[in-house]
Amino acid sequence: MQNLLFFCRVSFICNICFLLALMMRYYPVLKDGQASSTIIVLGVAVATVLNIIVSSIVIAMLARKKSSWHSFPRWLIIVNFLFLTFQLILFFK
Repeated sequence: MQNLLFFCRVSFICNICFLLALMMRYYPVLKDGQASSTIIVLGVAVATVLNIIVSSIVIAMLARKKSSWHSFPRWLIIVNFLFLTFQLILFFK
C-alpha cells in the first residue's frame, strides 16, 4: 500500500511537469538544456504512462473496496484522475 502511495506522489510530480511542458510550448522560459529536457520527458512521456498505470490500480482497488484507503489523501487521487482525463483528451484530440 505504501508503494502505491509513493507512485501516486510521483505521478503527481510528473503531472506538474506535464503542465510545465505545456506552458513551455507557448512561453519558452528555459533555454535548451538539461532542465527543460527533463521537464519535457517527465511531463510528456512518463506522466501519461504512469498516470494510466496508477489510476487503473486505484480503480481496481476501489472496485474491491479495500478498507485501507484512509491512508491516501483524497485530493491526490482526484487530482491525478483530473490530469489523466486532461491527458487523454489531448491525446485523442
